[in-house]
Amino acid sequence: METPDKLEKIIETRMKLKARFEEKMKLTPSVADDKPKGSGKPNRHGMPSLPIGQTATVKWPVLDLGYHPNIPLDKWRLTIDGAVDNPVKLTWKQFMELPQTKDTSDFHCVTTWSKFDMHWKGVSLLDLAALVHPKETATHIMCYGYDTYSTNISLEEALKPDVLLVHTFDGQPLSIEHGGPLRMITPQLYAWKGSKWIKRIEFLTENKLGFWEGRGYSNTAYPWRNDRYDD
Repeated sequence: METPDKLEKIIETRMKLKARFEEKMKLTPSVADDKPKGSGKPNRHGMPSLPIGQTATVKWPVLDLGYHPNIPLDKWRLTIDGAVDNPVKLTWKQFMELPQTKDTSDFHCVTTWSKFDMHWKGVSLLDLAALVHPKETATHIMCYGYDTYSTNISLEEALKPDVLLVHTFDGQPLSIEHGGPLRMITPQLYAWKGSKWIKRIEFLTENKLGFWEGRGYSNTAYPWRNDRYDD
């Protein structure tokens, strides 16, 4: 288990990171856009619940690169490195001993479907960042999956409270086809920004392109701006 001193340090660093990126977070389009495109009642950030070009679904379609890696928990590892002071490689036991967060959020896929009120449990990216202490020069992260997938996210998006590495959905372990045992979710961005079967988070000092970004998808991926592809 995490010791009280270690948890206190995570909390202290979490608050410092939040303060460092708070103003940038407030200015991101999924929070601050004064002319968001979409329909329905406002979500918790004031955006229309259904972004432009999306259709609500009760199903959860499976989309991936065609490979579902089955990683035994005793073999699973999560590496967090790059522009950080304290790089780590976590076992499943160590990951599950970190502070756990429950949240209910919406899921917007670039292929035009949205699923509302999804119940998650996992570890916030903010807490993981607090564990490794990103350097002042860090601006983005690159996430890598066991399926060879990669995707990039700016830190002002990645450190938002609803960005989680989730292991539980609707009270059950996350299924393999949806990225279990662990995937990232990014409720304020299109869902391709949340890597399935995640195995590594690299902190970067400059932006780099991930798998889909290098194939014409948007770097920023804001659903309420229909920001699906590079111009």
